Amino acid sequence: MAQWTHEQYDLLESAITGGMRISAYRRGTEYVVVPMRLRMIKGREAVEATHPTTGDEITIYLDEMDSFEVVK
Repeated sequence: MAQWTHEQYDLLESAITGGMRISAYRRGTEYVVVPMRLRMIKGREAVEATHPTTGDEITIYLDEMDSFEVVK
């Protein structure tokens, strides 16, 4: 997404604080993860998340995401 709206940041922050899963789309691939925190890495915003079944860690940069939604 080129630029995130306040509503999108609020949804992501709610998912982080509530321990909810998100479905993030990047380069045609869907990633269903549990976001742990939002932080800056070398000047880029990134979500640090874990895979819900394997526990593997994944970092997804916000500027690389095509879209995302909170999974309820």
